[in-house]
Amino acid sequence: MKKTLLVLAAAAACASAAQAQSNVRITGLADMYIGSMKKPGDSGRTHAVNSGGMTTSWFGFQGSEDLGGGLKAEFALNAFFRGDTGTPGRFDGDPFFSRDAYLALSGGFGRVLLGRSVAPNFLPTILFNPYGDSFTFSPLVLHQNVSLFNASGWKGTNPSDTGWSNQVIYSTPDFNGLKANLHYQFGEQADKSSKKNVGLNVLYFSGPLSMTAFYEDVGMSDPVPAVLPDGRKNWMLGAAYDFSVVKAYATYGQTKGKNDGFKGKTASLGATVPLAANSRIMAAWAQTKLDQSDAKRNTVSLGYNYDLSKRTDVYAIVMHDKITNFGNGTSVGFGIRHRF
Repeated sequence: MKKTLLVLAAAAACASAAQAQSNVRITGLADMYIGSMKKPGDSGRTHAVNSGGMTTSWFGFQGSEDLGGGLKAEFALNAFFRGDTGTPGRFDGDPFFSRDAYLALSGGFGRVLLGRSVAPNFLPTILFNPYGDSFTFSPLVLHQNVSLFNASGWKGTNPSDTGWSNQVIYSTPDFNGLKANLHYQFGEQADKSSKKNVGLNVLYFSGPLSMTAFYEDVGMSDPVPAVLPDGRKNWMLGAAYDFSVVKAYATYGQTKGKNDGFKGKTASLGATVPLAANSRIMAAWAQTKLDQSDAKRNTVSLGYNYDLSKRTDVYAIVMHDKITNFGNGTSVGFGIRHRF
């Protein structure tokens, strides 16, 4: 009996140790909203139930293994989906694991990632505006990363997708709140070895102050070349400061075409005001000027966000959007977001 108990105890200890060394989890987020939407250039208003008001809905698998000596292996396979229809991807033709599909090794040297993951522009953009990664209501994200397939023909000024495939990312260790990420995306074209994307971003967080910068040199657009032309460079600077009663955001960036003379300048301001009972008011403005056409876009969003729990929140947002020669549009959305 004693030997049996010892064996069972040893097996339990080994199982606990193995569980502590490696883990795999299913995770994701679902975001749904009811909206009345009108963009500049639309012929009329659209009333709909849509997915991704504050965050693009996604699910996936993530895991890590402790390899010993401070070394860790990580993986992620994460897919976007449109919850209003149950359709995979952000749009038709989007790769299934378009959010993440990578393997990485991390340790005292930093982190090396291989596969598909975020582009250099993504983290600086979503961390330095009050609406985070909202591709529906964030003025900064809309100006830089969203193209309108309507009469206005507005194209996002960032010359590539917010995620890059076939890339290597090196992330430095954290130096007292300062961290950098170096990105290289392979073109994988035998007859066009110069087709590649390179970039970097820098993030600094220290107490109430945070700052960022990114730079991208894009030789190939991703994922829709007809919408996002090849051959552009873009950069952005951003800062935020938490005054406790309000957190303020500001960014400024430019995009230049290497072949077509394109030049766009985007500035944004924002504020988040915390209220009682786990709620907050969010306000943001962005303006983009296009030198070639003298076109200008101004977008303002005002919203309210309330946490029902640590994993579930609700929101209400109104947005006014105006583009030169295409009038203006006002959109309203009421939504719920759940993390799992």
